[in-house]
Amino acid sequence: MKLQKFGHCCLLASEAGSRLLIDPGCFSTGLDTLRGLTGVLITHVHDDHLDVRRLRALLASNPDARIVSDVASAAALSDAGVEAEAVHAGDEVDLGVLVRVYGNEHAVIHPDLPNVPNVGYLIADRFFYAGDALTVPDRPVEVLALPVGAPWLSTAEAIQWLRVVRPRIAVPVHDCQHVIAETAPLTVPGPPAVARGGWP
Repeated sequence: MKLQKFGHCCLLASEAGSRLLIDPGCFSTGLDTLRGLTGVLITHVHDDHLDVRRLRALLASNPDARIVSDVASAAALSDAGVEAEAVHAGDEVDLGVLVRVYGNEHAVIHPDLPNVPNVGYLIADRFFYAGDALTVPDRPVEVLALPVGAPWLSTAEAIQWLRVVRPRIAVPVHDCQHVIAETAPLTVPGPPAVARGGWP
């Protein structure tokens, strides 16, 4: 299997003639020249994993690519006129290689934020990409996409997940410094109130 990274969370997995692009989001770079995609796998609807506008442009150059996603992403894509197949944990999809689907929900960012669906993908029984969750698949993993920086993740959690999954190789993802995309709903206009004396 060949893996190529296009920034932050976006990877191209090539195996047995299949070319599967995973999570082309707003921090992805270099997507404009991609051709011959077999499929696009979307784990969840957050902008850093799904940039609908850019995906539509990419599909114009890859009209045969099959889109597979969680239910919320499928709905967002449908609203933009893009057909996607919504999948759930336990599903299996043939994209030239077998893709097994795991997981249900995004890891909790903050209790005040509504959660979104999140699915992970085991590609060719070799490479596991969980999206923004710490899902543990029910079979051995050779290569693991390991998130290394996120508002929903501590370093200790990432290390523990790596120890539990026990891949032969770990590939760092979710490493963009602009993870504010996930916490944008928490943004408050103006400075917070400060007791006695206001803003220094």
